[in-house]
Amino acid sequence: MAEVQKTVQTGEMTQRFIEFVMMHAQNAALFLGQIPNPKTGEPEINLDLARMFIDQLEMIQEKTRGNLTNEEATVLRNALSNLQMAYVEVAREMPKGAAQPEAPEAAPSPKPAEQPSPGTPEPSAPLSSAEPETESRKKFTKSYGP
Repeated sequence: MAEVQKTVQTGEMTQRFIEFVMMHAQNAALFLGQIPNPKTGEPEINLDLARMFIDQLEMIQEKTRGNLTNEEATVLRNALSNLQMAYVEVAREMPKGAAQPEAPEAAPSPKPAEQPSPGTPEPSAPLSSAEPETESRKKFTKSYGP
């Protein structure tokens, strides 16, 4: 009887893990423009956010190595490789000038939370805060293409 319960529990956990992986994969696909934004109905491309979800899946793959069932490992491996290939394709298609404005647009949203007083001059604030942020991104980013 205990073996049956353990098998059912393992099956449920496998299903939850696969759902978790697929949720992250869908989020990455959304930001790669493969799935239209539910609010606007238009495809949205944000390579930084797509990379974040892909990197999270890669981290999960590394941290769970040797602890996954064959089914779980296959789903994770396939989702990750498909997303990495899609990322490379989207990054190649985007003009170099268009890829850069996405990072500054994504960066200002945390700034208002950090600086409650909007009285600071706008030109100097983005320049000083964008440089350290770019530096930290350089240290922790990963390239999927050549």
